[in-house]
Amino acid sequence: MSILIKNSKVIDPRHKLAEVLDVLISDGKIAKIGKNISLSAAEIVDGTGKVLLPGFIDLHVHFREPGGEHKETVATGAFAALKGGFVGAVSMPNTQPPADNAAIVEFILKRAREANFNIFPCGTLSKAREGKEISSMLELKQAGCVAVSDDGSYLKNPVVARHAFEYAAQLGLMIMSHAEIPELTKGGVINEGFASTLLGLKGMPAVAEVIAVATDIELAKMTGARLHISHISTRGALEKVRLAKREGLSVTCEVTPHHLALTEDAIKEYNTNFKMNPPLRTEDDRQAMIEGIKDGTIDIIATDHAPHQFEEKDQEFELAPFGVIGLETAFAISYSEICLKEKMPLDKLINQLAVHPASLLKLQNFNEIKEGSEANVTLLDLNRKWTVNQEDFVSKSKNSCFIGRQVHGYVEATVCSGKLYLWNKMSAKVAK
Repeated sequence: MSILIKNSKVIDPRHKLAEVLDVLISDGKIAKIGKNISLSAAEIVDGTGKVLLPGFIDLHVHFREPGGEHKETVATGAFAALKGGFVGAVSMPNTQPPADNAAIVEFILKRAREANFNIFPCGTLSKAREGKEISSMLELKQAGCVAVSDDGSYLKNPVVARHAFEYAAQLGLMIMSHAEIPELTKGGVINEGFASTLLGLKGMPAVAEVIAVATDIELAKMTGARLHISHISTRGALEKVRLAKREGLSVTCEVTPHHLALTEDAIKEYNTNFKMNPPLRTEDDRQAMIEGIKDGTIDIIATDHAPHQFEEKDQEFELAPFGVIGLETAFAISYSEICLKEKMPLDKLINQLAVHPASLLKLQNFNEIKEGSEANVTLLDLNRKWTVNQEDFVSKSKNSCFIGRQVHGYVEATVCSGKLYLWNKMSAKVAK
């Protein structure tokens, strides 16, 4: 059946669209954009007072399958993504077994097709993520991988790293780096500084990220590789990226919503839902991330969606695993913190969540709002205020660091590959 979204403000910075229009979707594509479109056989979605945006793409998710299905599956992760307005995501390779061969990649893609979701797989940088030998990158690319990474680990052997960068550059594969010198952070659980001293917890120094980012940038400069710094969190590392961009290097980076909204001060209650890697940093680092978003040094907002079940998180802080979920709250947190509090134009946030990810992945006609493009769009009510409620998450895990927080901006509907998802009946608890 066709879908007709009526009277929404359609915004797509790529096509300089910012106008109240109707959008007709047929056979999985945007068939017509204009005013006063009518089609009796179409399913009508009232977009009055709402905005229709390009569907979001998350450059960094952990859907856990295979091997961690008790935390999340591709199906449950995809559903959480859709509820958050995302129509595609890059899946990280630290599954069990790791995505270091074609069979695992093909399995993940099969699961994504079954879930009607667009996954762009990331394969491992080294075999089994052990850092000893580079992965079979040609095989991974042929299987469908768009990038390589040892996310969760850092490829610290400089010789292996050099060869990996060279090989990735030859194949045109982007390297996504979890930049962290492990010898400096071993045993650490939060940012090293005042909070770690006050709470008596072992710290993870910011310099561990700064050194790793600087090293990766030099390797990218030497080899010509495309380098993307995942979940950047420190002012020092961001400055390295800023300088690399000024040199004209092919270096990009992403930041998470939790590093935009929270600092190490949130950990005072020893709540393990605030334990993530990289850790929450200082207020100065948070301000640096906001500056980076505003001036364009940070290219993308990505969630680092990392599901863990309650029993895993319900441990002493030192023993609990790193990671928080983020797909279902990403837009609302980003919009509330950056657009409303910091007065950043909505267009820039759309670029961060939709336009730049599509460009980085070299996707064409994927989430563009234009006639003939694939129908991957998101309908939002920017004025709707709601409270993040644990019971409303559709992710298999509920380990959010934003439970109880009031936010603005609610995803009313998502259209992914032409299929409509209406979320009103699954709404989060609306704030009074």
